[in-house]
This record gives sequence, structure tokens and C-alpha cells, in this order.
Amino acid sequence: MIYVGIDVAKDKHDCFITNSDGEVLFKSFTIANNREGFETLFQRIQSVSDDLTKIKVGLEATGHYSYNLLGFLLDKGLTTIVINPLHTNLYRKSLSLRKTKTDKVDAHTIASMIMSDVNLKSYSDTSYHNEELKSLTRYRFDKVKERAKLKSSVSRLVCILFPELEKLVPTLHMASVHTLLSEFPSAHAVASAHLTRLTNLLSESSKGRYGKETAITFREAAKSSIGSNMPAKALELKHTIKLIRELDTEIEEIENEIKSIMDEIHSPILTIPGISYRMGAMIIAEIGDFSRFDSPDKILAYAGMSPSTYQSGQLDNCYAHMEKRGSRYLRYALYNSTKYVCHWDESFGAYLEKKRAEGKHYNVALSHATKKLVRTIYAMEKSGQAYNNAS
Repeated sequence: MIYVGIDVAKDKHDCFITNSDGEVLFKSFTIANNREGFETLFQRIQSVSDDLTKIKVGLEATGHYSYNLLGFLLDKGLTTIVINPLHTNLYRKSLSLRKTKTDKVDAHTIASMIMSDVNLKSYSDTSYHNEELKSLTRYRFDKVKERAKLKSSVSRLVCILFPELEKLVPTLHMASVHTLLSEFPSAHAVASAHLTRLTNLLSESSKGRYGKETAITFREAAKSSIGSNMPAKALELKHTIKLIRELDTEIEEIENEIKSIMDEIHSPILTIPGISYRMGAMIIAEIGDFSRFDSPDKILAYAGMSPSTYQSGQLDNCYAHMEKRGSRYLRYALYNSTKYVCHWDESFGAYLEKKRAEGKHYNVALSHATKKLVRTIYAMEKSGQAYNNAS
């Protein structure tokens, strides 16, 4: 077997090629991060073996820097293994007590790792193309987080400009309230508004839910409001609401694209009560190829949801905390999905209550339910059966 270790960087990649006998075929060499560099690497690989099935290539998961090279290697039909940088770091430290870390050393380390076959799974073509779904779900996650911050800003600004409004509506983040504040962004502006204009604005934006009575209530509250008349804050509020509306449109577009991909995948995960397209897509995208994992426990470890263990001599940790060292996106999706599944599915709800009855804290009980959910998803994806059949 031929083993190729690659340390990925932004502008260049360091490579090392050896064989199963430990013979160095190519000492560490550097290639540019371009087509010419990729072809140089492939030519050197071909020069040591014509049989591509006898070649294993390893590289670290370095986000977008490794994506193009990974695609090139997969297109060439090479068995490629993507390694967690944390795993590489621990392996390098196990080889020597010296603090030696360079790109060339890392390339050699990666080649040694795949040669030792420390429970590493090759990266499949399915996983590579699954990156599109992962990109969309992570992009949506960031957009929703950005929108949440803007909504907090709206609450803060309304507290300054028209604090009484919050008690007059179920939530400030309604289409009708945002429409009102876009045109009349302060108590002073609402109090000065023409009643007919205010009534029509509320009626149209709420689809008839709010009418003249509500308009009168808002205006009377505005007239006696303690809110400050600050044009700068009012302008900030208008712009913040405009940004939220733009994000709403973007998020809807992203979600439509996610739904389109999920419809093509036909994943049985969506048959589980409480798992929506959004959370289901994030779980599928982050896990990727289920064949990479030998058991559901490996998925939990990948999500950073396994309990940490510390034991030395007679000392043993009594309260094991969650590791939280894996994919935060997968951890978020699993944790939030479990809440809804426990609400909508009787068996999961009963399991959560059972753990609570044992005296466990809600979050601890929920983590147990999450493990049960992962086991269920793993079995369903392996068998291709819907939830009712899998359960």
C-alpha cells in the first residue's frame, strides 16, 4: 500500500508519500493550491503505483481550504481519508515529547496515521456532495442567529422609544408591529399619526386582525408614553426592521433550497414526529455518510455529546460532563430536535418523563432522550425504513 499525507493550507499544501514498509517514496514536498499543483501531486502518486486501489490519501479537515483538493482526489478515484485536526494533534504528541509542529512534520504525521489504520474511515463521494446541504444548513443557522440579534435590538429600541407598546401586543416581532414601527418608529410618531392612516396600516399588515379600536389604543398609549423622542434611535429602529425583513426573505429562500434537496434525498428522518425539514436537514448534513460510523455512539462522540471520562488511580469523576468537542451544529440540531420529538411522540415523551422521575435534571434527561433519538435515526438510515416501521 502507498500512503500519502497532505497538510492543507490556504496557498500551498505540504505532501509526504511512503509505503507500507515505511520506505519514504517522496520526502516532504510543497505544491501550490492550483490546478498545476494538484496535477503535480497526482503525477507523483501515479509514478509510485499504477493501481489506484492500493493508494490511501489522508488530509486534515480544514474547512474550505481542503474542499477543492478533496474534490480533485475523489474525482481521480483515490481513497481519501479526512482526519479531525484534534486527532492529528493527539497522534503527533503521542509520537514524541518534543514540541515539534511544522507543515512538513504534519504531512508525515498524517501519512503515519493512515498507515497505522487507527480506526479511520475513507471519505465517500456521497459525503463530498453532501457538502452542499451542509453549506445551506450552516448558512441558514448563521442567518437565523443574525436575525435573532437584530430582534434583540428592536426590543431594546422599542423600550427606549415606545415602552408601552410591548404590553399591547403578543410579541413585538409580528408583521403588523414591524410595519407600524417602520412608518412610525416612536411613541411621538404614533401619537402624531392620522387615525385613518394608522387604522389602514394595521388592518392591512395584520390581515384584518387589528382595526380602528387597536389603532385608537396604540395612539392613546403613545400620547401618554414615557418614551424618549430620539430621531437617531428612531432611524436605527427603521433600519433594523428593514434588515430583519431582508433576512426573512433570504432565510425563506435558503429553506426552500434545503427542502428541495431533502425531497431528493428521501431521508426517513422526516417521518419522525417533531423533526422538520430544517432540523432534519442539519442532522443529515452534519453526519453525512452514515457508513462512516460503526455505531450510534460514534455519532454522539462526533457531536461532542458523549460524557467525558477522567479516572486515575483511585480518583474517578463522579459527575461526567458532556465533552462538547465535536460539531456544534450537529449538537444544536440533535438537542433541539429532541425537545420537539419528546413533545410530539408518546414513546419519547414517556422516556423523558421516566428519566425525570429518576431524579435527573431536565437537561440530563434530555441528553438521554437525544441518545435514544440518535440510535433511532442510525437504525432508520441504515435500514431505509420509516419511523413507524423502525420503531
